[in-house]
Amino acid sequence: MVVVTGQSKVSATPDDAMSSSDAEDDFQEPATPTATQAGQALPLLPQQFPEVVPLNVGGMLFTTRLSTLRRYEDTMLAAMFSGRHYIPTDAEGRYFIDRDGTYFGDILNFLRSGDLPPRERVRSVYKEAQYYSIGPLLDNLEDIQPLKGEKVRQAFLGLMPYYKDHLERIIEIAKLRAMQRKARFAKLKVCVFKEEMPITPYECPHFNSLRFERSESETKLFEHHCEVDVSFGPWEAVADVYDLLHCIVTDLSARGIAVDHQCIGVCDKHLINHYYCKRPIYEFKITWW
Repeated sequence: MVVVTGQSKVSATPDDAMSSSDAEDDFQEPATPTATQAGQALPLLPQQFPEVVPLNVGGMLFTTRLSTLRRYEDTMLAAMFSGRHYIPTDAEGRYFIDRDGTYFGDILNFLRSGDLPPRERVRSVYKEAQYYSIGPLLDNLEDIQPLKGEKVRQAFLGLMPYYKDHLERIIEIAKLRAMQRKARFAKLKVCVFKEEMPITPYECPHFNSLRFERSESETKLFEHHCEVDVSFGPWEAVADVYDLLHCIVTDLSARGIAVDHQCIGVCDKHLINHYYCKRPIYEFKITWW
């Protein structure tokens, strides 16, 4: 048995002996905690905020009341300035939010008095309201233009489940063609048709009866894919072909893609008897630089 008194060690029998290295390992003094470890061990005290809060939002300076930031308790701003979270400050002591502050003034104006931004800033402010999780502001913005109109437009586009996939296909085809040709622009053919059944103007009476009373074999006779790059349709809604064309151009432009289009004719594929396809075909020209 080993008896330790002070710093001296008295060894007993050889069987019970312990090497000096083993003894040193067993009797090492605990290391002194580092400053980082000590800081982790101690809980942080709640942060205290003044009644008038100076803010630095991405380099833009604002000043507002603490109660304004806490107006709606379920928002990110209310949580940030609740005292439960640490908010860093800049060199002048302003509380720093690492976010573009361009539209933060519109956020504050709503929190102060319920003011809404002008129409040209609605979309941008809506994105900021999403970031800060300000539900009441989101609800108000969704009820005015252009967001209210966008909800109607999306309801129409919901009739075409592959709409976004077709947009991606347009972009990909145009990119590959421009790169292959080392060209500034690329052209592709797009078919946009509303009616499921092919029709020509003088065949309307026959078309209506055949549409609802056709056999399975007749249906297969009308199955047809136009010789185009991308095809949109059919759909059932008041919105027509020109409305869908507007949606396509709008969504491509929103992604920074310059696009022009024009109708170059119709598909003249003969299907059965006096029926021809007659779906309109548009040429899309996408300019890359």
